[in-house]
Amino acid sequence: MSDAAPPEGGGAGLRVSVVVPTWRRPALLERCLRALCRQDLDPRRYEVVVADDGPDADTLAAVRRVLHDCGGRRILRYIPVPDTQGPAAARNVGWRAARGEIIAFTDDDTIPEPSWLRQGLAAIGPDQVAAAGRVRVPLRARPTDYERDAAGLERAEFVTANCFVRREALRELGGFDERFTAAWREDSDLQFRLIERYGEHCIARTALATVEHPVRPAGFAVSLRQVRKSMFDALLYKKHPRLYRSRIAPPIWRYYAIVAALLAVVTLELAGLRTAAAAALLVWLVLTLRFCLLRLRGNERSARHVAEMLLTSVLLPPLSLYWRSLGALRWRVVFL
Repeated sequence: MSDAAPPEGGGAGLRVSVVVPTWRRPALLERCLRALCRQDLDPRRYEVVVADDGPDADTLAAVRRVLHDCGGRRILRYIPVPDTQGPAAARNVGWRAARGEIIAFTDDDTIPEPSWLRQGLAAIGPDQVAAAGRVRVPLRARPTDYERDAAGLERAEFVTANCFVRREALRELGGFDERFTAAWREDSDLQFRLIERYGEHCIARTALATVEHPVRPAGFAVSLRQVRKSMFDALLYKKHPRLYRSRIAPPIWRYYAIVAALLAVVTLELAGLRTAAAAALLVWLVLTLRFCLLRLRGNERSARHVAEMLLTSVLLPPLSLYWRSLGALRWRVVFL
């Protein structure tokens, strides 16, 4: 099943294809697609390909609404991706079906600025194979820990919420590694493979090609669900140990210290060393409280959010190490 509308004047002059993977977020997708319809680039120069991971009727309906409202002035294609393969696989389906010599990637929850495509195309020089634009994450004066963590996108070097890659480079590299089945580290893996194949300066950077990335609402203790993604750090490290250490290497030493103190409490208690166990418990309490206070610094101080930080600060360190260890076992790599 697919929907398409030819651009004015046919496909002649098509330069860039925008690939948008999506999974059952029709309202957000529709907002993104309407922003893509407002690009100030000549409509004959671009197309938009929606790769629907685990296709559903509501998503198709959203695409059709935007297509109707755009008056058929631009190509807008809907491509179903059966079996819910993950965003990396959906992007591969999208760019392989696209026709542009440049593939622009963004997410279904972004709002590209009108000049996004034009500025992104202008940023790629003749000796470069990709470009990374700017992601703006609007925050409240006192955000939650989850919201502040999401704003880390603004500091990321290369993210699929806003990047441009030559189609030929994607073909040479085989696209995204589909073992990254969650929306985590698949963009860093592509970035590192581009650098290893084409050199350190193969990716242009521009603050002029901007997308806004509003923070989506999240439930209580969302960080406990998100931490599962850390298992993919092991795969990224196995593939690119040098670049991982120099570009990412999250500072999780605090987690190891907290878990070590907790294990010491249990071990010493079982050995009957009550005084030593009490000392280890005090160390664990101090480290955990300090972790909680760091997460609250400059953030929301509502009773609900403070309670969330207390609970998750206790559970995050062991959960994070569990998922990282599971990733190390799964991909057979020594990874701390």
